[in-house]
Parts: sequence; structure tokens; C-alpha cells
Amino acid sequence: MSYFIGAYASSPNVAGWDADLESEYYKKLTQLPNLRGLEHPFMGTLHPHDDAWFLANVAPDWDIIFTCIPGIMNNLASNPHFGLASENEAGRQEAIAFMQQAREAIVKLNDYAGRQVVPAIEIQTAPNTVQSNSSTHALKVSLETMLTWDWDGAQIVIEHCDQVVSGQNAAKGFLSLADEIKVLLELKTKYPTAQLGIVINWGRSVLEGRHVDRAVQHITELKKVGLLSGVMFSGVSDIDSEYGAWADTHMPPAPATPKMHGEAHSLLTKTEIERCLLAAGGVGSEPEILGVKLGVRPFDTSLNDRLAYNRDALSMLSDFYTATTIRN
Repeated sequence: MSYFIGAYASSPNVAGWDADLESEYYKKLTQLPNLRGLEHPFMGTLHPHDDAWFLANVAPDWDIIFTCIPGIMNNLASNPHFGLASENEAGRQEAIAFMQQAREAIVKLNDYAGRQVVPAIEIQTAPNTVQSNSSTHALKVSLETMLTWDWDGAQIVIEHCDQVVSGQNAAKGFLSLADEIKVLLELKTKYPTAQLGIVINWGRSVLEGRHVDRAVQHITELKKVGLLSGVMFSGVSDIDSEYGAWADTHMPPAPATPKMHGEAHSLLTKTEIERCLLAAGGVGSEPEILGVKLGVRPFDTSLNDRLAYNRDALSMLSDFYTATTIRN
């Protein structure tokens, strides 16, 4: 098995842009075992700072998953009606234009590499349902438009983000998983060959449910209806720290041994990772997208330690598949 890393979340470039420092980071990433590639932030252009730098530094054997959440959140900061599920037509059209830019970036990367580098693009069902009106109808119309485009082989997958729950502060507050499933099942009925699915981010599901069981429930439900495209592991905690309590800050998992890098108060443990991997199908039925996305605190953490957090988190996934294969 090989895995994706949302490496931008643990990048040493926490403020500004230092191309040499990021190049060193990318070189060290290639040393990680079982790395398939990156979950890469799309903000309107192929790379947030320098397309040419990215093309020169991305490893030639990496696959790249685009995630649109950084760009979506940037747009929402200036326009709360922005989003593919927006009932505000101007906001929905802005989101459609943003997705067209993402499609162009995928083609640019594939053309440069001379192969299909991008197996999937993760989209999110903005806007926040408290700050603007959204609907399954608007999302379905947007996706029908996007399905007419040539995505150069990339699957369109929704990354589920937390929905608004009464009495809680939502981190994203987008559509519910039930609504997202409803739209995709309708589209797959109408367009049987459409490449569509849903990715679960562990921390966002647990943040939504305020309990670790919510992530397993989401994975199980998607597996049942044939829409599970991936699981990305980011942690969360109910205890306040530099990562915040019930905050979408990609907290690393709790260390499984004293020598591992991790965060002791993280609700994401090796046991919870294994529960989710079993729910996702176990050995032989792995979803296309598997990996980790970790933020690192404090912000002045060394480059080597940033790599170690990712290495140790990935080892928990690898241990599960290795142990399961041996038992079988």
C-alpha cells in the first residue's frame, strides 16, 4: 500500500513563501516510505505561489490529489455566497469558474508530466448553510455542468466537511453527508459512467459528531452505497491546546509508542485508524485515496520533526495492512 500526504498542512512555510525551504521539504518527503503522492491545495492556479517551482520540484513518480478547500475558504472570506451548492446564482457561477480553473491546472500538470498525474479532485459543498442559502438542487446543477468537462482522467469526489449542528460552532458548515449522497446517487443513476465519490476526512467527521464513532459511521454508510472514494486522517481533540478544542486544525494522531511523534490529547489513535480502515473494506478493498493531513504545532517545529509526524502517522496505516495481510 502507498498513501497520500496533505503536505501543505505540515509545510515549514507557515508564513510567507521561501522556495528554497520548500524545495528542501519536498526532497525530504521523497524519503518517506510508502508515499504515493500529495494532496495538493488548489487556490486558483496550479501552485499557490509559483507554478514553475511546483513543476520543477514535484517528484516525477508522485500522484497528486487536488483539494479545493483552501481556495474555497479564501473565496468565502470575501463572498459568503460562493459555492457549488449556493442558491445565490452569482456565487454559484463564481464557484463554477473556480472549478474550471482547477480543471485547467490538472491538464497543465498532466501535460507537463506526460502522464495522468491527477487521479482525483476533491471538491467541497460550500457555502456555509447559516451564512447563505444552499441546496442539493444547486449542487446537482453544478455537478452536471462539471460532468460535461474533460477532466483528463480525474475523478470528481466530494470531501465531506462538517455540517451545521445545533448548539455547536461549525468549522465549515456545508451540506450534510446525507444530502451529498443523495445528489451523487441521483447523478450516477442519470450518468452511469460518471466518476463520482466521497472522501471522508476523519477529523471533520468527528468534529461534526463530537464523537469518534461519527467517522466510522460515515465510512460505513458510504461503503454501503458504493460511494466511498477515500479516507484522509486528520486528528481533532475535545481538549484546548495550540490546536484548539473541536477545531479543524489537522491535529496529528496520538502516538502509539513513546518514541513516536504525535499529540497525546488527539482523539485520533491507532485503534481509531484501524477501526476506519476495517470499515473501509480492509485488505483488498482499499479506497483509491488513503492518507494523512497533519498540521504541526508549534509553528517553529523543525523540518525533520515535521517529516517525523507524517512518517509516524503513515506507519499506523502501514502497520494495519501489514498485520492484516500476515494474519490472512
